[in-house]
Amino acid sequence: MIIFRYVRWKNLLSTGNYYTEINLCNNSNTLVVGENGAGKSTMLDALCFGLFGKPFRDINKPQLLNSINNKDCVVEVEFSTNNKAYKIVRGIKPNIFEIYCNGELLNQEAAVRDYQEYLEKFILKLNYKSFTQIVILGSASFTPFMQLRPADRREIIEDLLDIQIFSTMNGLVKDRLSNNKDLLTNKKTEIELTQQKYDLKKQFIDGQKIDNDEKVAQYAGEIESNTGVVQTLHGEIGGLTQDVSQLTEQVSSKIEIEDKVKKLGKLESQIESNLSKFRKDIHFFEANDSCPTCRQAIAMEFKETELTGLSDKVQKCEHGLSELEQKLNAEQEKLNTIAEIQRQIQTKQIEIATKNTTITETNKLIVRLQKQIEELNTKSAASDREEGELSVLKDTLTNLKTDLRSLIDDKTYLEVASGLLKDTGIKTKIVKQYLPVINKLVNKYLASLDFFVNFNLDESFKETIKSRHRDEFTYNNFSEGEKQRIDMALMLTWRAVAKLKNSSNTNLLILDETFDSSLDANGTEELMKILHMLEGVNLFVISHKGDILQDKFANVIRFTKEKNFSRIMK
Repeated sequence: MIIFRYVRWKNLLSTGNYYTEINLCNNSNTLVVGENGAGKSTMLDALCFGLFGKPFRDINKPQLLNSINNKDCVVEVEFSTNNKAYKIVRGIKPNIFEIYCNGELLNQEAAVRDYQEYLEKFILKLNYKSFTQIVILGSASFTPFMQLRPADRREIIEDLLDIQIFSTMNGLVKDRLSNNKDLLTNKKTEIELTQQKYDLKKQFIDGQKIDNDEKVAQYAGEIESNTGVVQTLHGEIGGLTQDVSQLTEQVSSKIEIEDKVKKLGKLESQIESNLSKFRKDIHFFEANDSCPTCRQAIAMEFKETELTGLSDKVQKCEHGLSELEQKLNAEQEKLNTIAEIQRQIQTKQIEIATKNTTITETNKLIVRLQKQIEELNTKSAASDREEGELSVLKDTLTNLKTDLRSLIDDKTYLEVASGLLKDTGIKTKIVKQYLPVINKLVNKYLASLDFFVNFNLDESFKETIKSRHRDEFTYNNFSEGEKQRIDMALMLTWRAVAKLKNSSNTNLLILDETFDSSLDANGTEELMKILHMLEGVNLFVISHKGDILQDKFANVIRFTKEKNFSRIMK
């Protein structure tokens, strides 16, 4: 049994930067009241977020963070089970997920999803769906059992009957089946390869009568042929080496030409610089009749003399540039010719390297052929050893085939076990045994709620509801008030079954606005009678009807809102 002891939270929804704490096991029944928006239902979101990482209501995780403080949202849930005390700490900004057992933090090396799975499977033994069906009955953001898909209904009932172990076992069996399939495939491959080795070895032994002299003659012929190839290649390399030597002599003047081009280039730059200066001076005299600095007039005779001299200099410079350009072009052409020769040298050097590589590989082949001839010439009778290896391969084949038969037998057993453990197997038989008990309890609680129908769940978890007049209905045929009676009867049934099986049994029961919705006065009274008869239950009722219900509860918690923050009134 799970005994929930405390839930506390801060910076969650409208709660500020201080802890709101509720003792979950101190009072047998507690009424939680407050105006709309005061924060009554926040305890549901705190519980679900703390335990499962998601709120009870349809709220995105980022929206749980108090929008004013916008950080340090923390929820803590304390409970005990199996004589161990646990505390779950979960937070947003920063993200926190910690599980403490008897005050010690559990290993956090696993991924968050694995950590959550461990909490649900091995500590709580409850998932979110089962928790909300057994612990919480809400008027909003709550999906009643009857509105769940058949698969989800099955999951909840399996949790209650504590038969999820069969699903786990089925998963293990499926893993073993998958492993068995891999082993079978590998074993068949191993047998095939070993058979191939055996056949090849037998062919080898059977072929020992082949005349070794023929092989020696064959290898000798190949050596002679490859030796001729090597000699031919050496001759070709000699010719190419001579070509490279001759071409290299042709490029010996490259450095001298490059130096000449460099000097001509410098001279060209100097002449261009002078030409630019002379042209600027001509422009000056043409554009000015007086000195821009001293403002004195420039004599016309002096001006004409200067312009004539400068024009002669410009003409000489242009003529010099023209001659210089011709010389540069001639020398550049020489360099282009040398570059082409160098490319030819490179090509021939590559060809030489390729032929040397071929010679090396051919010589290696000749050495291998010579070694094979030596092995053939020195080979002794090894028939005994080869026969021994063949015998070993035969024994190996026999053992492998025995292992294969064993794996096939294991596969058969595992397939039978898988058939028993799947949903249509042993779990269905157990469910069949408990369905009459479940249906009886549901009808008992419906009658206690003054709702007289015959409710029946079949093996596929679909409902049939018949009136006293044998009219047949489904859940959706009823009014909201009647539906709520069915939801309450089912929740009480699940709690009774959980207590009977000691599976998902817990001290906590929370009704969220159940009394505020479709229950009439008679239904309210009948429900209160049932709730007061529950043993070992810490009941919390969240309601707007504090003035009507207050005298029916031993303890009252009042939520209020001050300066946009929710708190419990002292």
